[in-house]
Amino acid sequence: QVQLVESGGGLVQPGGSLRLSCAAFGITFNRYATSWYRQAPGKQRELVASISSEGQINYSDSVKGRFTMSRDNAKSTAYLEMNSLKPEDTAVYYCKAQWNYIYWGQGTQVTVSA
Repeated sequence: QVQLVESGGGLVQPGGSLRLSCAAFGITFNRYATSWYRQAPGKQRELVASISSEGQINYSDSVKGRFTMSRDNAKSTAYLEMNSLKPEDTAVYYCKAQWNYIYWGQGTQVTVSA
């Protein structure tokens, strides 16, 4: 059974940091491109960052310079290091793995508030 399990979300003050993890089960992780998306209340889900199976990384303009995405194929896990967090980063963050199929995690809530 394929599962993507996100963790690491929570409540943080503006300017703070969080590290999200996405652990994959049931897939050959190194074949999959992995992405982080987020969805704020009343808004569409948007792409935050992606990393290809070859390791090429792309970021949305809104997080470039503040967020860092990485992956550890040996652990079948992708990460999103988030620094200098802003209230507008508040959203549910989802992990996606894509190769021959697309899989989504259940999401983890990130709230940035004083």
